[in-house]
Amino acid sequence: MQHRATEASTPAIPELSARVRAAVAHLYSRFRSERAHGEVGDAAIFALTQLLKAGPLSLSELSERAHVTPGSMSQTVNRLTAGGLAVRGRDPQDGRRVLFSLTAEGDRLASEVRAQRVGWLNARLAELTDDERAVLARAAEVLERIADS
Repeated sequence: MQHRATEASTPAIPELSARVRAAVAHLYSRFRSERAHGEVGDAAIFALTQLLKAGPLSLSELSERAHVTPGSMSQTVNRLTAGGLAVRGRDPQDGRRVLFSLTAEGDRLASEVRAQRVGWLNARLAELTDDERAVLARAAEVLERIADS
């Protein structure tokens, strides 16, 4: 069964799909651009952020979360460890398994990046009206439902 617009102001599904994709991509691009000059790359920031949120993770866990190959994530974590932002350690439950965790510097950088991006978004949200923020709150619920489907 195909869904059709019920009101003249409601866009058709293909148009709405295109607008949502474009808006999400643009917002994501802005988040990526909200970082200090000279900061590590996007893949490294993603890995650092995951380690900050979840604690020590294996290479396969990091690559699954990033939706990249283990080889690609291996290059990322090698740069992080070489740069003193992460360290390799043995899993206390399974000594054969390697886990990556943040160093103090990696924790500082990941926290700083997150705070900068959150601050940027909070400032943009503060510029909106109460009605606009209410619309975004409802849209966030719907987007989360779509993402979880």
